Amino acid sequence: MGQALSPANVFWGSFPSSVKHPMPPAAGPIHQDSQGIPCRALQLPVMVKGIEHTAIASPEPERLAQWYVEHLGFTINYQSKNSRTVFVKAADGSMIEMIEAARPAAGVSRMNDPGLRHLALTVEDFDAAYRRLKDRGIPFLTEVVKKAGNSTVFFTDPDGNILHLLHRDTPLP
Repeated sequence: MGQALSPANVFWGSFPSSVKHPMPPAAGPIHQDSQGIPCRALQLPVMVKGIEHTAIASPEPERLAQWYVEHLGFTINYQSKNSRTVFVKAADGSMIEMIEAARPAAGVSRMNDPGLRHLALTVEDFDAAYRRLKDRGIPFLTEVVKKAGNSTVFFTDPDGNILHLLHRDTPLP
């Protein structure tokens, strides 16, 4: 009645082996799914290995980049000769690209508006970083929260972009 099962004719993912797929699976072990159907685990190659940078559109990208340098300890690591684009880099190598905004912002973003909501900036010494920002007159959106080994507070850069100062005793897995 049924066809004998072999690696060549079992399901892999949700496709039977007889169906051509644009990216065939790597050889993975055959196992049974929750309904007892033999399956091959998909073992796709890693496509994305990280996030190189995030871009912020600003009416004055050079001014915003300088603020990140002076207040947060970033360094300017690239400035375009053909535009107002500036890249700033944190000590861990993560980068933010400051690009020229095409028009003024539509309004102030709130913490739960759709889209990207904040950049989380990790620090070793939360109390010292918080004190430094507070001493420089940075307004905070929230009070400091310290819970379960995490310390957090939210504030904005001069363009109103929401930033999240963060220290975790134990990094997320």
